[in-house]
Amino acid sequence: MGFRERRQDRREERRGGGGAVHYRMRERLVSIGDDFWIEDDDGRRAYKVDGKALRIRQTLNFDDPNGNTLLKIQERKLRVRDTMEIEDADGHTVATVKKALLTPLRDRMSVSVEGGQDLDVKGNIVDHEYSIKAGDTSAAEVSKRWFRVADTYGVEIAPGQNEILILAITAVIDSMTHD
Repeated sequence: MGFRERRQDRREERRGGGGAVHYRMRERLVSIGDDFWIEDDDGRRAYKVDGKALRIRQTLNFDDPNGNTLLKIQERKLRVRDTMEIEDADGHTVATVKKALLTPLRDRMSVSVEGGQDLDVKGNIVDHEYSIKAGDTSAAEVSKRWFRVADTYGVEIAPGQNEILILAITAVIDSMTHD
C-alpha cells in the first residue's frame, strides 16, 4: 500500500466512511470573483465555479469539467431576510436557500428544493462546521477539520444525494454568511 492509499484510508477513517463522496471547497469563493475548481478526494477537478464579478448581482455558474453550466446562483434580496436561488442552466429555480435563525454559536438555514425534499442546515455555519439534513437523514456534512490548508473546507455528501446541488448549497451558505 502506497502513501496515497494510506493517506486516503486515514482520511476515510476520520470522516466515518460509508461510501460518501468528498469534495474540497474554498472559503469565500463567491467574493473572489475568479474561477475556482471544486476537487474530489483524489485532487481531480470535478466542477468549475465561474464567478461573475462584473454583474450587479452576485452570480456563480457551476460547470462540469467540459464547461457545460449545470447550476447558477444569483443573489436575491428580500425585505425580511436574505435569500438566494439556485437555478438550472435554463433559469428555472431548483432550490431556494433562506437564513432562518442566526445566533452567536449555532446557525440555521432552510433550503426549499423544487420537486424534492426540503433540507435543513444546522451547526456553526460561520466556522464551516455544520450538517445538511433531509428530515432525520443526513444529506451532507461540512467541516474544516479535514484540512490543514487555510480557507479550505470539506463537504462529505451521503450516497444518493444530488452532489452538484449540495455543493451549490454550501457555496450559497458561504456567500450568505461571509459577505
